Amino acid sequence: MTGRFILATANADKAAEVRQILAEALGEVELVPRPTTVPEVEEDGDTLEANARLKAVALAEATGEAAIADDTGLEVDALGGAPGVFAARFAGEHATYADNVAKVLTELAGVEPARRTARFRTVALARFPDGSEVVASGEVEGSIALERRGSGGFGYDPVFVPAGGGGRSFGEMTPDEKHAISHRGRAFRALASALADRAGAAAD
Repeated sequence: MTGRFILATANADKAAEVRQILAEALGEVELVPRPTTVPEVEEDGDTLEANARLKAVALAEATGEAAIADDTGLEVDALGGAPGVFAARFAGEHATYADNVAKVLTELAGVEPARRTARFRTVALARFPDGSEVVASGEVEGSIALERRGSGGFGYDPVFVPAGGGGRSFGEMTPDEKHAISHRGRAFRALASALADRAGAAAD
């Protein structure tokens, strides 16, 4: 399918992943960076879908074009599901990737490997100027490593060991290996499929 979407994320690392995943899944699709004239949206929703919708709606209304947004959460079982929707600011409002990883490792200090189970969830949402939307989600089970491993990826990738990854962290994988099994890869491939179905139905 072809189309044009405004990407809501201001995170350059996430935008690069989304571009690669959607380009492979959708083919000829134009993904435009968020205009600098549109301010960041306060992500105060209590669910991943709510936060993704806040961002997509703001972009669609500000630009009059279709927008794509997502939100991702990390759920660590030994931490009662935290950080959840607060994954990006677990160590504070202006936390860096390293700050958040350090906090997770500190919180899990002394927790045995078998109890370090966790999962990543992503909700991806496309919002259209007419108010319609397409929503998809993806998740991957895994565990939190005892220490950082690998220099690839971003965020919690160096400490998240996904099921089906051969015991490697996301940080130890190539981008293609990560996208094949990651929460974001699954969510955006599902979104791409739903968008293709929508386009096909509109063409009939």
